[in-house]
Amino acid sequence: MSTPPPGLPALAGGTAGPDALRPLLAVVLDALRDGAAARGGPLPSGGPDAVAARVREAVEPVLPDHGTGADEALRTLVRTLAHGAADPADPRCAAHLHTSPLALAVAADLAASALNPSLDSWDQAPAASALEALVSRALAKEVYPHAQDPDALVTTGGTESNLLGLLLARERHGAVQVICGSAAHHSLHRAAWLLGLPEPVTVPSPAGILDLAALDDALTDLPGPRLVAASAGTTDTGQIDPLSEIADLCDRHGAELHIDAAYGGPLLFSEQHRPKLNGLDRAHSVTLDLHKLGWQPVAAGLLAVPDRTLLAPLAVRADYLNAEDDTEAGLPDLLGRSLRTTRRPDILKVAVTLRALGRTGLAALVDRTCAAAGQFADLIDKQPHLELYERPTLTTVLFRPAAATDEQTAAVRRTLLTTGRAVLGRARADGRLWLKATLLNPHATPGDLTALIQEVLIELVEGTPR
Repeated sequence: MSTPPPGLPALAGGTAGPDALRPLLAVVLDALRDGAAARGGPLPSGGPDAVAARVREAVEPVLPDHGTGADEALRTLVRTLAHGAADPADPRCAAHLHTSPLALAVAADLAASALNPSLDSWDQAPAASALEALVSRALAKEVYPHAQDPDALVTTGGTESNLLGLLLARERHGAVQVICGSAAHHSLHRAAWLLGLPEPVTVPSPAGILDLAALDDALTDLPGPRLVAASAGTTDTGQIDPLSEIADLCDRHGAELHIDAAYGGPLLFSEQHRPKLNGLDRAHSVTLDLHKLGWQPVAAGLLAVPDRTLLAPLAVRADYLNAEDDTEAGLPDLLGRSLRTTRRPDILKVAVTLRALGRTGLAALVDRTCAAAGQFADLIDKQPHLELYERPTLTTVLFRPAAATDEQTAAVRRTLLTTGRAVLGRARADGRLWLKATLLNPHATPGDLTALIQEVLIELVEGTPR
């Protein structure tokens, strides 16, 4: 491929693209390092106003009359973004289901960006579409090991996957009544609203998991087609609903079952933890999300089904993308693989990770991270000034200052955020407000976990009376 005409920027593709990218990547990597060093911790200090001011100072004017050039623009903006980032690679950044991606997955994502295939027609993504078909079906087989022809769609994450699960149930049965626990993900309620379904019926989850007796009553009382949405990893506490027992109730009442395993799904890779997902393969659809416990860059979601024919309602025809005679001639039809049209090849980073690490490598990451959550709970239990909510099921640990009010607990969290010393989430359980640590960093050591606890204890002494 020829060099770009004078005055025009280089393109990323073709044989010349890598050489054009190489020096720019050096600038980006240096800027990432410098920004992280300037930040000096898990979160930028000063709170929202200070961060916004630093961004304005670095960026304005957003659209100058004359450009500053690639090196300066990359250096300035990437460094500014890194300086102002929440860094989940720092063990003190543990608020959300927000992971630091594996370096090899990020490298694969770079290739996806450079090649820029779009998975809405085969002629835009020949190899990427074949790779997606192979890898998505292999992952569906992990969920449904005994199914004859399982399949999975690649999504942007749990929210889109849950939407698709409800959509497919609606197309099979009409206006299904969704039933979920009070700890279920908010996206289920939004999906029902978007799809014109009745407001989901929420049954109690007194211990963080769906109450079976209440679910039985709801299934008995509610007429018409019903869809139970269970959770394998709730956002607030990381609990897993009793999946086998819920599947039994669904069978007894003739209801469908969707399981949101966006958080807990990667336990499938671990021999030690896989039994926690017993019953997962009895669902009509399952949400997975590998940009949580799969350590992928956003986005890396999937919706798995036990039989690919269940995906038939998503079929759509657009002559400029999947003309009928092209399909009959053997060109793969990709439009029924998503609600989206233009799609990135997000499967590439997943495929690279699966090949590079294998089942044992992925299991080691999952096991180590779950073990760290247990260690963190042990450390909290030994602190007289802290109260532990419960032992972790996955990697979420709730705790709070033992003698603090909800207002004081919230103030501790906000102070840690604004000073940039630690990033902890919040959750309500047992009628009280708790600090939430969602541990997703497989590199975290006992010393790192102790340091996170110390940040809370220091704030108790300095900011909130014990």
